[in-house]
Amino acid sequence: MTGFSQSVLTGARERRVRTGGVELCVAELGDSGQPTVVLVHGYPDSKEVWSEVAPRLAERFHVVLYDVRGHGRSTAPQPLRGGFTLEKLTDDFLAVIDAVSPDRPVHVVGHDWGSVQSWEFVTVKRTEGRIASFTSMSGPSLDHFGHWISKRVKRPTPRRVGQLLGQGAKSWYVYLLHTPVLPELAWRGPLGKRWPRILERLEKVPGGDYPTSSLPTDAAHGAWLYRDNVRARLRRPRPDAYAHAPVQLITPLGDAFLSERLYDELERWVPQLTRRTLPAKHWIPRTRPDQLASWVTEFVTATEGGKNRVQATGRYAERFGGQLVLVTGAGSGIGRATAFAFAEAGARVVAVDRDTEAAARTAELSRLVGAPEAWAETADVSDEHAMEKLAEKVATEYGVVDVLVNNAGIGLSGSFFDTSPEDWKKVLDVNLWGVIHGCRLFGKQMAERGQGGHIVNTASAAAYQPSKALPAYSTSKAAVLMLSECLRAELAGQGIGVSAICPGFVNTNITSTARFAGVDAEEEKRRQKKSARLYGMRNYPPEKVADAILRAVVRNEAVVPVTPEARGAHFMSRFSPRALRAIARMEPPL
Repeated sequence: MTGFSQSVLTGARERRVRTGGVELCVAELGDSGQPTVVLVHGYPDSKEVWSEVAPRLAERFHVVLYDVRGHGRSTAPQPLRGGFTLEKLTDDFLAVIDAVSPDRPVHVVGHDWGSVQSWEFVTVKRTEGRIASFTSMSGPSLDHFGHWISKRVKRPTPRRVGQLLGQGAKSWYVYLLHTPVLPELAWRGPLGKRWPRILERLEKVPGGDYPTSSLPTDAAHGAWLYRDNVRARLRRPRPDAYAHAPVQLITPLGDAFLSERLYDELERWVPQLTRRTLPAKHWIPRTRPDQLASWVTEFVTATEGGKNRVQATGRYAERFGGQLVLVTGAGSGIGRATAFAFAEAGARVVAVDRDTEAAARTAELSRLVGAPEAWAETADVSDEHAMEKLAEKVATEYGVVDVLVNNAGIGLSGSFFDTSPEDWKKVLDVNLWGVIHGCRLFGKQMAERGQGGHIVNTASAAAYQPSKALPAYSTSKAAVLMLSECLRAELAGQGIGVSAICPGFVNTNITSTARFAGVDAEEEKRRQKKSARLYGMRNYPPEKVADAILRAVVRNEAVVPVTPEARGAHFMSRFSPRALRAIARMEPPL
């Protein structure tokens, strides 16, 4: 080893580690007294691919990155053939961790080929006791992959054959990299020059700052990763490739190179497995650094604390664990149920309500049902300045929101002529302007971060079902529905989904607080009690709406009617609108 020097990574300490005839460039950030996290890059990258993730992790951990042999500022083996086997890559890894953390096991994070080789590290005997945990993304174990292929070839079914053909199509580049000379010529020619632009166009990776100086040589050397390992391991996979440390699997759902189905049987090989999914493409260290840093921090902290798995029991735990979710109107009803559902899925929750005590109670209960962190904030969504302060505080203290649920709303019943301008203003201020404020402020933060996200706006079946009893309420919700559709179109290119949730009759306390225009206080109270009784008889729980909200985010659904009557009215609005209008005319008098 040589002494420390400055790395391209801002503030990093750099050293050289010699092993097996090569010299590896190793960079370190953070306090060396903290747990060590080793980041292993993929192909055709260098350690700089972690430039956004590493500083975030360095706030809590001792972070180590190194250029794989033949890449970046590490030297290449001579000859190249046979110099990139998984056995030699494991030698390199052991040399690095012996240098940077000789007395404590390390936490490994691998992407692409960094993950492929890290699977080797975590499944061979000679590293046992040296690895505390492993986070894998976009790179399977070649042994597990070999067994996956063998099972589908030996015991084919239509589904298995389809999976095999699907992955075969995604692996087109692997075949090309096995051809002699051609990959080297392509990388040293036009492909190497155009690679940053290709990434920027296909993956939404910020290609302008992609390190290109060593790219042609790195990529040419890296072809031997495939040639030295892929065919040999897929033909003769090890029968004992079991992980000896907890594993966190992060699967980007839009990966153009790897099918989700590759990991269907991973529990067979990994006794302690935590799954995560992300609506993103292949190069997530570049496009989703905040989310990766959050999940790695949570996993490493849990492992260091003696917990082998992240504790989240909800149906969508692998999708929302560690994400930051903000819910307005979270003090009761659909808002509180939604906060709980995200909490059960392991999300961090910000419960917002104008009722301070109700928001605090929701946050407290969210922590009890699974949220690693939950906070209560008081705000009136109709107040522009209050919402601006809320958005600034959330971004500063908790981070940029991953999922925004604009749920706060009020009810108003009464004929058009009985509804005063003041009534209209109050309904539109909360039901429409509250949504506008949320979308404008938190949505802008999502867009500026450039890592995607999702906005959920609670509309109503009244948005598309005319009613002579609800002109103001229906108008506000119809506006929310159209706003959601417009935003969905505008934000799609930035990876931000927008969903409009349209519940029908749901048993919440909105009925007991709804106002009735054109009647005195005594009559209004009577109608509130009657409405509450009818909704109670219907007894459709808000928890089902919350489940529909999480499902809408997972599936990126545009318009989601909830309850049978909402689905029926939505169908009629599209295919039989005249019948829906006739029903509105036949409504009983107010």
